[in-house]
Amino acid sequence: MNKTLSNRINNLSESQTLAMARLSRELQAEGKDVISLSIGEPDFNTPDFIKDAAKKALDENYTHYTPVPGYLELRQAISKKFKRDNKLDYSPEQIVVSTGAKHSLTNLALSILNPGDEVILLAPYWVSYIEMIKIAEATPVLISSSISTDFKVTPAQIKAAITPKTRMLWFSSPCNPSGSVYTKEELFEIAQLLKNYPDIIIVSDEIYEHINFIGKHESIAQFDFINEQVVTINGVSKGFAMTGWRIGYIGAPKWIADACTKMQGQFTSGTCSIAQKAAQAALEADASVVSEMVIAFEKRRNLVFSLLSEIPGLVLNEPKGAFYFFPDVSAYFGKSYKNTTITNSSDLCMFLLNEGLIALVSGDAFGNPECLRLSYAASEEVLTEAIKRMKNTLALLC
Repeated sequence: MNKTLSNRINNLSESQTLAMARLSRELQAEGKDVISLSIGEPDFNTPDFIKDAAKKALDENYTHYTPVPGYLELRQAISKKFKRDNKLDYSPEQIVVSTGAKHSLTNLALSILNPGDEVILLAPYWVSYIEMIKIAEATPVLISSSISTDFKVTPAQIKAAITPKTRMLWFSSPCNPSGSVYTKEELFEIAQLLKNYPDIIIVSDEIYEHINFIGKHESIAQFDFINEQVVTINGVSKGFAMTGWRIGYIGAPKWIADACTKMQGQFTSGTCSIAQKAAQAALEADASVVSEMVIAFEKRRNLVFSLLSEIPGLVLNEPKGAFYFFPDVSAYFGKSYKNTTITNSSDLCMFLLNEGLIALVSGDAFGNPECLRLSYAASEEVLTEAIKRMKNTLALLC
């Protein structure tokens, strides 16, 4: 039997967040008490009113194939949500519902990008962006940032990265992994630059919209002079603790929405009927329904910031959104313990896993190899113990 795999799959990297979660489970199966802070998943349950909507949908026999871009009533709810929360005018025909925001992004990449196209990524970036771009046979172009700039880039940096081959720019705000949030003024400056390049499509991933600690989320599509170039990505996984329901969506110029619908029609068709009705209930509700969760995340952020600040060598920013810390750990590079020498953040993560039984994710996966990512989507008790382990384990290095 010929077991040769495609070049496409051979060139694809495994998600490092999922890889670390897998390693954690393997150690746990061996009876080891591993604390995993590697996965970006709220530890809250889906609100009851959303689950009730799903039960009602079952009782009303929403159990058949769904329209490829999603139920009209869900797309109408998303349209109203965009207008209510973001002051964005996307009609239902400009909205495509998919099986998670990851699916939405992949549809977009496959629908628009051609071999040789370049996609600017603002680093740090979410781990899967770069692999989605590779699947579409386009070329990622990275713009670096650091903790000294709160992991944000400037219009001047973006301008310097633009070439005649540039087709897209991708970024997230609030950002996974840094928790940084672009302000309205910062987004305006980026929009002012990119309006001069009307063929560049801006992909704004806003999946962490509701988990921000500055009071108001800002969308780059709000500026009239740029909105025809913007695709807004969102979903219900993070803000409504609905990771398992797998519902993401885009708001986009109609020609892009039509292309994504065509692509989705050949790969998955319409997403789960019951999950769509649950998402409709979530999006029709005011965002205040998840305010207690956001308050809890902010409290945890403050706790973790205080605890991490006590660890020598870590350099921190204060995240303004999402539920991650992304400290610079380069002070530990070159240090050793027994037969282990730390040369990069991947080494450090494996050291922390094996010696401290705490699972984190290397910053290499996000475009910042001097950092590592820690999710604080866990209880205060678990977080306190995890950072205690981290502090004690790092103290072994010299």
